[in-house]
Amino acid sequence: MSNFPIGLIALVVVSILIYFGVAHRVLDKLRMNDKSALAVIAAIIIGSFIDIPLGSRLTINVGGSIAVILAVYVWLGAGTAFEKVRSVIAAIVTGLALFIAGRYLGAEPEQIFIDPIYIYPLVAGVVGYLAGRSRRGAFFAAVMGVLSLDITQYVYLTRSGLRGIVHVGGAGAFDSLILSGILAVLLAELIGESLERIQGGPATEDRPPELIKNLREPEPAPAQKPMGDEQKEERGDGDV
Repeated sequence: MSNFPIGLIALVVVSILIYFGVAHRVLDKLRMNDKSALAVIAAIIIGSFIDIPLGSRLTINVGGSIAVILAVYVWLGAGTAFEKVRSVIAAIVTGLALFIAGRYLGAEPEQIFIDPIYIYPLVAGVVGYLAGRSRRGAFFAAVMGVLSLDITQYVYLTRSGLRGIVHVGGAGAFDSLILSGILAVLLAELIGESLERIQGGPATEDRPPELIKNLREPEPAPAQKPMGDEQKEERGDGDV
């Protein structure tokens, strides 16, 4: 992948949207507020320039690691156990899709109709949403799917004895982590919002009971009956 910091540019754009309140709805779904989101993005941007070597074969990027920690935090905040299980399965499916894409599409990058830098984020973002469905599940699946490629590569180099260094969450993987997560959430937001409008309101699947209760419209207060003859007689307004 190219070293062009497209992931950093995407983070700056997201920061601007958050600052102007455009991403408020998405942050609510991810159980975050504006300040915490901006703080996390700032930490990811700063950490992207820091690599921590762990042995001769492994290097961990701090920014990429923070993105992974964010994905785990979002996953822990999922509404139900079913959503958490589905998110894990979605991450596995996303990882397999990325492996297949890298094996067949990445064999001869110069013959691909799209720049290789966009292949992994696109595959991870789309598959992550289709498998995870919810915004939290899609984000978790996309990020963890990309991370699984680095882990698989490290295991392969260790067992095969081949020379090489795996940059977990760094180098081109950083761009893939960031772009795939953003794309997955964006798809979940756009498609989810459209489906909610078509269905006539917010969906209640995989949401905690207290949230569903708050989403329901309050029951209308009973209408007051007009003052009848019996009430008039009690007040002494009737005929004598």
